[in-house]
Amino acid sequence: MRELTFVRSGRLAWHERPAPRLTEPGDAIVRPFIAGRCDGDTLPLHRPVSRAMQAGLTLGLIDPVVRGICGPVPFRGPFAIGHECVAEVLETGPGVTNVRPGQWVIVPWSISCGACSPCLRGLTAKCDTTTRHAGRTLAAFGFGPACGPWGGMITDTLRIPHADHMLVPIPHGVPALRVAAASDNLADAWRAVVPPLTARGGGRVLILGGGARSIGLYAAGLAAAHGATVDYLDASATRRRIAETLGARTPRSLEASLEGRYDIAVEATSRPAGIRQALRALAPGGICTAVGYYLATGTRVPLMHMYATDATLHLGVSHPRAVLPDLLDFVDRTGFPAETVTTLTADWDDAPSAYQARTTKVVLRRDPITPESPRAGDFPLAREQS
Repeated sequence: MRELTFVRSGRLAWHERPAPRLTEPGDAIVRPFIAGRCDGDTLPLHRPVSRAMQAGLTLGLIDPVVRGICGPVPFRGPFAIGHECVAEVLETGPGVTNVRPGQWVIVPWSISCGACSPCLRGLTAKCDTTTRHAGRTLAAFGFGPACGPWGGMITDTLRIPHADHMLVPIPHGVPALRVAAASDNLADAWRAVVPPLTARGGGRVLILGGGARSIGLYAAGLAAAHGATVDYLDASATRRRIAETLGARTPRSLEASLEGRYDIAVEATSRPAGIRQALRALAPGGICTAVGYYLATGTRVPLMHMYATDATLHLGVSHPRAVLPDLLDFVDRTGFPAETVTTLTADWDDAPSAYQARTTKVVLRRDPITPESPRAGDFPLAREQS
């Protein structure tokens, strides 16, 4: 079978690998037919970072935890890439009772069992069964062998362990392209804004975009849909227009915004300077969630300012399995147009070239074997270079 493989920066290719089979009673075999590109995948795609990151790890300039996630030579190919998908269930093991063949499901990016202590606390990306007990920092699709033998999601078929827990059915009638990023980026945006807004009953939200590009836009739209006043800052005029479509304001600077006092900030520039800017923009008791990669050791944050304003900084991998039921229910009830963030929809067979496009959000599609209504191709192709 085919699997999209990262060969090196600027080159992806279809590689052949044996088709997966059911190996445990709780396994399922699924067929991805919609795949989103995570914001983080653009790091190795668009820049030859492997040798530089290896040197940074050796010199102590990059945090050593990166080695546990990406291996001693980060992003060295070949490895299967892709960890956002909508899939249809093809086959289930005898121990699977919650999903059935033919269902459309979201597959979370991280592998989890659903029964260990971290999973029961909602920390599904830090599942004891698949990480600590297996000697891994993360267990995930699409990150290479350091995160396990799971492969990537842009593939003919995929084996899913712990399928009753892992696979989350899409509500009937929700277009698959609308939730193309629910495996990671859309769920990441949800956790950054919806729980803190729910606790506060609304509020003022600042989004600093440009690094984790789609996450920032999803967060802006979700915050506005939950009644918040949202300011979205980004150098890209295209993304500012998307943010406005989703209900956000787009001031050119913090000075032109709501007096720089926000209940919630989402730092999506992936830069330490963005963390400092977001923290200093918080109102007393405010929460900043940083959703990017911050690789360097010794990243500075304004601790005394945080002390004086009672600010909270939240960093951490996303735990999509924990939020997917609420997220999918919200999309079903409200018709939240998450597909607005997609800037390139491409044919599945064109993945080696399309997945590398220098654009905000790439989504690949092919027809499902088992159509539901509406079909996977309800939204037209969208193209933008940014």
